[in-house]
Amino acid sequence: MEAVGGRLVSDTLQELIADFSIAAVKIGMLGSAEIARAVAAFLERHPMRNVVLDPVFKSSSGAELLEGEGVEVLRDHLLPLADVITPNIDEAAALTGLAVRKVEDLQAAAARLHELGAHNVVVTGGHLDPPVDLLSMDSGRETKVFTQEKIITNSTHGTGCAFATALACNLALGKNLIEATGDAQEYVTLALRNAIEMGSGNGPINHLFRGSN
Repeated sequence: MEAVGGRLVSDTLQELIADFSIAAVKIGMLGSAEIARAVAAFLERHPMRNVVLDPVFKSSSGAELLEGEGVEVLRDHLLPLADVITPNIDEAAALTGLAVRKVEDLQAAAARLHELGAHNVVVTGGHLDPPVDLLSMDSGRETKVFTQEKIITNSTHGTGCAFATALACNLALGKNLIEATGDAQEYVTLALRNAIEMGSGNGPINHLFRGSN
């Protein structure tokens, strides 16, 4: 992997807002501290609505996708600019320095993320048994727990990205944060349940599956 330059990212974003009305923003894998700074600077110049930050630090195979300096930039500069941040338990631990291994730890991690400047937090606990997501809203003043169905499959690649993207799309449609979170979780559950296994490693979820509705 070789990250592109921050200037290219800034110029691309500038062209996009010159041509489109942006209803939501989803920030995923950044790749470098330079890109993280470029995105943060862009959002400071051009405040957006429905900004969803998915802090991607490692791939499912364990490869590092954002170095330590990039993590610091994301935590210190991007996190406060997002409307909602969606770390999994490992990412929440990396951002907060807390051990996040069980359901009871999700609340403490969310509280620490609010202290760091996060307005709304969804800590995704898909690896817990049973899987649980914690939504902490309005700097921790209101919380809601979403319990998931445990689905045994090798097709789990991209679950966090799919959840954050679905959340941003539902917010763009005008749904409130509770509705958007629940619908995003349902989308990922269906995509996991209906995944088509391929290859010998972790395959992708079925992003294109549509239910009977």
